[in-house]
Amino acid sequence: MLQFSKANSAMKPETELLLFTASRAQIVREVIEPARAAGTTVIADRFMDSTTVYQGVARRIDPAAVRFINDFATGACRPDLTFLLDLDGNLARERLRLRPRPPGGKDRMEQEPPEFYENVRAGYLRLADAEPERILVLDASLSVTETAEKAWQLLRKKFHGIFQN
Repeated sequence: MLQFSKANSAMKPETELLLFTASRAQIVREVIEPARAAGTTVIADRFMDSTTVYQGVARRIDPAAVRFINDFATGACRPDLTFLLDLDGNLARERLRLRPRPPGGKDRMEQEPPEFYENVRAGYLRLADAEPERILVLDASLSVTETAEKAWQLLRKKFHGIFQN
């Protein structure tokens, strides 16, 4: 398993990029495109922005290469709206510490140093600045309920009230 396997602890950034985008290519063609063709709204918890930031920014893979591979994997499939849950690194680490853990503790990504996540956050915020119509930044220091309500408000506004929670 990519997330917890000790054998994958030394995985190279390029391998990580290709594995994540291969998985995304499959889900786009098997799940997302058929659902959209049927008129269904699709909500996903991660998409190409995470690869752009984690592998492109934090892992320092050439941004043009990441963009090309993302585009190849996803084709014309693009999110209409992305929520960026922004949270200070110290608070994020505290919340992670309090979260129930599976046997074996932290996964491979959670073992990265704080600087890695500072780069991730900065990369996401740059993306949000570059695409403010698509990427909406939410203050994730609020409670889960408050953050969710804010997301619902923004969804209803962006899509003219069609979403109900």
